Amino acid sequence: GFFGSRTVNLYYQYEFRILKSSFSFVPGIGLSLERFKFSNDHTLAYANGDLSSIEMISATDAGIPGIKKSHLITNYIEIPLELRYSTNPDDPARSFKISVGGRIGYMYDSFSKIKYKEDGEVKKIKNKEDFNLNKIRYGLSARIGVGNISLFGYYNLSPLFEEGKGLSDIISTENSVKNDFSTLTIGISLASF
Repeated sequence: GFFGSRTVNLYYQYEFRILKSSFSFVPGIGLSLERFKFSNDHTLAYANGDLSSIEMISATDAGIPGIKKSHLITNYIEIPLELRYSTNPDDPARSFKISVGGRIGYMYDSFSKIKYKEDGEVKKIKNKEDFNLNKIRYGLSARIGVGNISLFGYYNLSPLFEEGKGLSDIISTENSVKNDFSTLTIGISLASF
């Protein structure tokens, strides 16, 4: 689901100005915490007990009544790298900036989380299975903004799931197609200093 899916990235980055130019190299380290919301009260499960195949199942098939929210959570430690151009590098708080770069990350934690209501009480289930998610990810990023506020975009070049082990689209009972899709994130970036 588009609404309800969200990402929070917390990075420490240090800007190295290239000579006395308007360009700088900006490496860093940090955390990327992602929440993918499932729509229509679905959740992830292994297809027919096959650990190499993942499928979306409904709340009814999962045997969980009254699902309120269902998420897949992935948490990464990442190294972002940027090449940044600033119109006024001597006054970064008032400078127009544009940057391009990338990042590489390692997934240190993942789980599915279901919030449901049963007998008038709200309950939560966390499932720590890895669902064939890629442990390593890498992608391209870009930012544009003024001072400490900018718009950013990030596209994963690596698929979310291991190759050939993603979500199954059933075409027929004999054949299925695996979706090892990549993700795109767009948002607002705030720098504290």
